[in-house]
Parts: sequence; structure tokens; C-alpha cells
Amino acid sequence: MDDDEYKKLLESAKSQLPDEIANHERFEVPVPEVMVEGKTTIVRNFIDIAESINREPEHLLAFLLRELGTPGSIEGRRVVFRSKVPESLISERINEYIQTYVLCSECGRPDTRLVREGRILMLECDACGAKRPVHVKKGSSSGRGREPSLVPGNVYSMMIQDVGNRGDGVARIGKYIIYVPGTTKGSEVRVKIMTLRGTRAYGTVVNE
Repeated sequence: MDDDEYKKLLESAKSQLPDEIANHERFEVPVPEVMVEGKTTIVRNFIDIAESINREPEHLLAFLLRELGTPGSIEGRRVVFRSKVPESLISERINEYIQTYVLCSECGRPDTRLVREGRILMLECDACGAKRPVHVKKGSSSGRGREPSLVPGNVYSMMIQDVGNRGDGVARIGKYIIYVPGTTKGSEVRVKIMTLRGTRAYGTVVNE
């Protein structure tokens, strides 16, 4: 078989592949366009990112909120986090989501679908036919062992999500519950951690 005949057969084989499989080499996820406005962090192209990996924006958002330990919501084609989040951390968590919920562990392609079988979430690959359960590490959606640790004396941005029995504001960052006197539900504050006892922390508002 000469080179010309081989090339013709190769092109013929490629032409019969579905577009999403034949073009997997061009799989590119947009770089998050992150901007900070006051005490909020905005990813302007959030919907573009979700569409590029063929996943529901709400599913990706739920993962990010859990991993980043911040409240947030979708507004139009962007997402707004109610605290300051480093761009590098957002990119890292999106990459973790892709590794866990998008890429096939057998062929490495993104041509996959999430399918629930009973209580088990499965990842099915349309490219190679592989199927595997989505492995979620205990304590998080994707490796909570790497979540930020609170450090007494450090200052953190947070939203007060509730009010405790004693009237103190209550915020949450990852596994931590932070009690902040003199705050109200829904307020966004910068808090200095004064005391840390296990997963419970006590802080005071820092006015800047």
C-alpha cells in the first residue's frame, strides 16, 4: 500500500467519526475571566466554560460553591461569588471538576455523559464506550483535603449566612463555622479570626 492510498483510507476513516469525537484534539476550555468588584468575585464567562465541557451550569456552580466555601449565584452568563476568591483557585477547582466529571479515565477524551444508575453517578464515554462511577473523595466533592485552613490572626472575607441562638452572625468557610458578633444575616464582612476550636471559629469584624 503506497502513501497516497494510506492517506485516503485514513481520511475516509476520520470522516466517518462523529464530529465531537473526531475533534477532541481541539477540546479547549476558556480561561476564566475573573474580576473583583468590592467584596465580590465575578467570572464573566462562566456559561461559556460550562458549555465548552457540555455540563449543566448549575452542576458546575454547586461544585465550585462547595469547594470554594463561598455563596454565589448565576447572573446572566456570569457567576458572582459573594467573597474575594483568587483567580488561581477558581481555575484549579474548574480543572478538578473536569478531571472528575468530564474526562474519560480510559481514553482521556471529553466526549462523556453523566448518567445516574440508582444512587450511583456514572460517567459514560461516547468515544470509547468506557463507563465508570464518579469517584468523589470523602469530605468533599473533589479533594476537600486541600481546602484552605483558617488561621487565627488572619483576616477573611465572608458573608453572614445565619444568626445563632445568642444573636451572633454565623458564616461558613469550607468545614468551618465562624461566629461573628455584631453582624446581621446577608451582610458581607471582613473578619479577623480570634479563636479556633476544631471546626468552630470566633472572629471580629475588621473595618477597612
